[in-house]
Amino acid sequence: MPDARIIPVGYPICLQASDPARNIARRYTILLQRDFFGVITVDYSWGRIGSTGQCRRASFTDIDQAERFARKLLTRRASARKRIGVPYRSL
Repeated sequence: MPDARIIPVGYPICLQASDPARNIARRYTILLQRDFFGVITVDYSWGRIGSTGQCRRASFTDIDQAERFARKLLTRRASARKRIGVPYRSL
């Protein structure tokens, strides 16, 4: 039986927040993947749409820890409407 994960391993979650009237054009990407040594990595990147932006990687030995970390990142993005006035939408 395959894992029923909320955040899929190997498939990126891509989010965008944009409001041309306020010059807001943001992107956010989260990717969970397993490396050759069995370590789960969470790669996340952010920045202005169309720019290189910034990225970070967090490593975990347990898939549950990695998923918990990714959920925290998504929770922060969910509060975007309150923080920047524009919600992120999934692509």
